[in-house]
Amino acid sequence: MTNTNRKTRFVNLLIATVAAVVIMLTCMVPHAFAMAGGAEYETAQATAGQLADTSVDGGIGSNGAINPVNESSDGNGGGSEQIAGPVPNIIITNFTYGDGSVSVGSNFNLDFTFQNMGKVAVQNMVVTVDGGENFAISGGTNTFYFDSLWAGYSLTQSVPMQALSGAKSGAQGITVSFKYEYVDNNVRSSSSSDIKISVPVSQPDRFQLSDPVLPDTINAGEETTITMAYVNKGKGDISNVEASIEGDGITSTQATQYIGNVASGASGSIGFAFTPNEAAETEAKLRVTYEDSDGQSQTREFPVTFTAQEAARPDINDGMTPDDGQNQQGVPVWVWVVVAIVVIVSIILTVVLVRRHKKTKKHGIDEDWDDWEAGSPADSVAKDAAAAASVATDEAPTQMIAPADSASADSAKGKA
Repeated sequence: MTNTNRKTRFVNLLIATVAAVVIMLTCMVPHAFAMAGGAEYETAQATAGQLADTSVDGGIGSNGAINPVNESSDGNGGGSEQIAGPVPNIIITNFTYGDGSVSVGSNFNLDFTFQNMGKVAVQNMVVTVDGGENFAISGGTNTFYFDSLWAGYSLTQSVPMQALSGAKSGAQGITVSFKYEYVDNNVRSSSSSDIKISVPVSQPDRFQLSDPVLPDTINAGEETTITMAYVNKGKGDISNVEASIEGDGITSTQATQYIGNVASGASGSIGFAFTPNEAAETEAKLRVTYEDSDGQSQTREFPVTFTAQEAARPDINDGMTPDDGQNQQGVPVWVWVVVAIVVIVSIILTVVLVRRHKKTKKHGIDEDWDDWEAGSPADSVAKDAAAAASVATDEAPTQMIAPADSASADSAKGKA
């Protein structure tokens, strides 16, 4: 290997080493300043800016003091004007209210942590907590004061609160307000922010179902109904109510029925219709499902036991079952039996009287015919004329008739 090659190789190695050192410094120095954080990092930035400017601007030092502003000899400052930094933002990074949801009327502690996400410290901070129409402060104040909060630092505050009895169910909002001041480039400014957090509120489940009511008599093969009363005593609505009946030995045309929504304060009853298949002791189960005011599905079950008996046989005399007799506008069965007997007797009497009348009339005609056959037609006519004359004599006035002589009598006989 010649000397020229060795020199060239050595120069290349030296250049590579210097380049590696420069790259390492470039990557490590900004990270070191960033790790210093807060005011130290800003001071380093300001110092770096002074290398290219004749004026020195003040800022907030690591001890919180404001550095004076060094103006240049000329009135224009001689250099470029520095741009103000971003407004520091305060955010809530975490909050807790307990496990699960908060029941109406109960107390709980709201703990929240807030952090200064800006590059400068904030001062004279006032924090206010507003629970709105669903929450109230329980034994304390809703306003808190903090002297300062450095950039990147965080604080935690605990607030005792209570969910009001009239609070709505579901996630309800709480507003946390921040008002503060900060200094940037020797200029004091103020800012504020409102942050909302939500706390779930639950209404107690006060949907009440009464015990099932069974009928007095249950007959096999006949449809019967079990009733159950309900009332919603809660302040939230109950939705998607469904009722069903199930069991061995029963048949139901509508095993599952949809009731719908039940408003706060509403009441009603549910009817479970079914038919026992046989006369025996039978067990069934009534089930009611619904969604409470929090949207959670709830299920209630009621086991029932009843004894079905054989249905009463219908009475063949009147063709009606006892139930049918009672359904005829409340008239007892014996009344219908008496009416039927009276009608039958009336029919029998009518038939007997008609037959007697016909028989009597026929007998009278036969007697007249016998009389007609016993006498001559002339005698019959004479009898009829005598009867008519008798009636006329009775009706006409009495007159004196002179006796006739014998010659006239004989003449009359001859003519006859």
